[in-house]
Amino acid sequence: MQISSRFTIASHILVLLALEGDKEKQTSTSIAGSVGVNPVIIRNILAQLKEAGLVQVARGVGGARLAQAPDKITLFHVYQAVELFGEKGKLFGFHEQPNPACQVGRKIHPLLDSRLENAQSALEKELGQTTIADLLAEL
Repeated sequence: MQISSRFTIASHILVLLALEGDKEKQTSTSIAGSVGVNPVIIRNILAQLKEAGLVQVARGVGGARLAQAPDKITLFHVYQAVELFGEKGKLFGFHEQPNPACQVGRKIHPLLDSRLENAQSALEKELGQTTIADLLAEL
């Protein structure tokens, strides 16, 4: 399983806005030039970040800016904003109908459920320990 590139693109956007957002207007076109993707992708991700309260976006060519201080935005916030979770916010999807008559099918949930939950918790904890300000400091 691979997390989509929305997360890394969103992180790139937020670092760019933190670094340059107050100096010059950052439009979807200018951001796309830094990220190396189509401006439509940037607009879609900006919409998700706006909905999560991480950025402010002015219509037209108004540009985007951070809605919170860089030290208040963690990578976990970014992850929550742009990655689409399945049922109940679970990172790992599970096939819905394992065969209960099969020795593996009837035991696969007990074998994997807690391990997958632990993996997701570890990822979330790690992402929660890094802020956009931390990334700026390393830039």
